[in-house]
Amino acid sequence: MPKLLLDSEIESGLNGLKGWRHKKDFITKTFEFDNFMEGIAFIDRIALVAEEQQHHPDIQVRYTSIKLSIQTHSEGGITKWDFDLASAIEKALLMSRN
Repeated sequence: MPKLLLDSEIESGLNGLKGWRHKKDFITKTFEFDNFMEGIAFIDRIALVAEEQQHHPDIQVRYTSIKLSIQTHSEGGITKWDFDLASAIEKALLMSRN
């Protein structure tokens, strides 16, 4: 299992992830889409990424807003795995928009 990161390590990791925030024991980001179905298609794409990594975000859907919250549940906080998943999600989003 990966070790929990210190606040300074979390802040450093966030520097490379545009729009991601540290909230309590999670890193979070809200993604905005033009319509509901675009948001659902995004969830489908990130579900594949998450399943491949065997690390899954908490997902909140609010019409055209999708909020992801990531933590390593088994460790009760933020680890390197969470930044790996957030980076993979960002790459999947970029690929889908190109």
